[in-house]
Amino acid sequence: MAAYRNLDKTEAYKALMQHKEPPRLDAILDAARVRACEVPMGGGLAFNWAASPVDAPRLELLRRLAAEQELVAKFRLLASGELMNTGEKRLVLHHLARGALVGPVFRDGRNLGAFYEGERRKIAEFAKAVHDGVIRGSSGKVFTTVVQVGIGGSDLGPRALYLALERWAKAERRFKMAARFISNVDPDDADAVLSQIDPAASLFILVSKSGTTQETLANETLVRSRLAALGLDPDKHIAAVTSETSPLANNPAYVASFYMDDYIGGRYSSTSAVGGAILSLALGPETFAELLAGAHEEDLLALEPELEKNPALLDALIGLYERNALGWPATAVLPYAEPLSRFPAHLQQLDMESNGKRVNRDGEPVAYATGPLVFGEPGTNGQHSFYQLLHQGTDIVPLQFIGFRENQISDDVETEDSTSRAKLNANLAAQIVAFAAGKGDANRNKDFPGGRASTLIRGERLDARALGALLAHYENKVMFQGFAWNLNSFDQEGVQLGKVLAKKVLAGVDSASAGVEGALGAYAELLGLEA
Repeated sequence: MAAYRNLDKTEAYKALMQHKEPPRLDAILDAARVRACEVPMGGGLAFNWAASPVDAPRLELLRRLAAEQELVAKFRLLASGELMNTGEKRLVLHHLARGALVGPVFRDGRNLGAFYEGERRKIAEFAKAVHDGVIRGSSGKVFTTVVQVGIGGSDLGPRALYLALERWAKAERRFKMAARFISNVDPDDADAVLSQIDPAASLFILVSKSGTTQETLANETLVRSRLAALGLDPDKHIAAVTSETSPLANNPAYVASFYMDDYIGGRYSSTSAVGGAILSLALGPETFAELLAGAHEEDLLALEPELEKNPALLDALIGLYERNALGWPATAVLPYAEPLSRFPAHLQQLDMESNGKRVNRDGEPVAYATGPLVFGEPGTNGQHSFYQLLHQGTDIVPLQFIGFRENQISDDVETEDSTSRAKLNANLAAQIVAFAAGKGDANRNKDFPGGRASTLIRGERLDARALGALLAHYENKVMFQGFAWNLNSFDQEGVQLGKVLAKKVLAGVDSASAGVEGALGAYAELLGLEA
């Protein structure tokens, strides 16, 4: 058993708080440090922390903190089936969906790893039948498009992963079907998708673990009405990903059903049936299998007890030092890879929904900062957007760069004696050093203070294995930080209050009521809703 204690009760934290001034990056950053401060990751990636504000003394304190908070031991307990979601009294098993780490996990007599693998195989068989034209739409057309209908974790992760691999799959001749996504309950979202596809050749994947998600069910109703209006049978065009106890399970209104359970939370569900169905249909089951393999490689490294061999743990503790000792409030994720355009959006949910907590795993308030604000945009677009604030703003924002040596596709152009890829990576290298070192100038408008810390995840090429490892790295980083802060990183009560009040508005709220009840009704009236 591991001991669970608040971060500020540890001796290592107290020592770390004596280092509130970071080392000068322009004094410690050189070629030798760039080459030395790198840790191999899964999927052929590497985590480079040379431009981070961590020197040997601080690294030793982080090592002590990891040991005192038993971070790797807690991950091992999580992976073995220990109850870690204390708020909802659930296990946390998204790692098991891509392979056992410390042996089989049983619950109520069921081998859960075998269950997840069985669903993956069912999805692979279904995808093959769709690709071969055995399963078709109600008009007899072969399915050429797959549309995911879900929200939150049922949308952000799978969407980010599909976009990340779409071009690569085409280059590798693995591409099977175009994928689209409907998430927002705003009907304009669904209409924008439905107006660009052939519904008769489209298969919809409805994703709701509970089978009661308001936005998703509203969009299902819209999709069904559009299909019926075209003379199509909606039951032959919609498959479900849900739990075995939901109203959607074993329902003849769906051409197929695939299952998950309560032990895989939405924002951690991309490597379960939630991501597996659409990715297997769009990019092929073998692509999804490779993504799982890359994630599993990275998960195994998260069990490594030595800090400098455990990239997710090292990343997590550097971030903790930046958040708690240095007081930096945000983190920017900056992929210099256009296919990762929606990856920062996924990480926003992953990180902020997991560790945006003000109470510990026992519901007691904590007296220290927890999860940071997360935002990001691909380079070089971000350079022409918010990098001004990052370079010269009053707040220091640590940066997480992601870059690759090769394109996903072979096509490239050369202008001014260099290729587009060379220009992209030249900008990435330049930004790391510019943020770290800065540049003095008598003209204050042109003065760059430097001291802006960053890390770099790099690889040869963004493929399925690399993407799986990248996904798992951030999942494990968030998990380690949650353990260090003594949080429950696996529930999301913060999203519930708004849902409750929305239902109240829909049921009718009188603006003549006193206090905030009346305010709720008044806002509803302003937006065209009647009591």
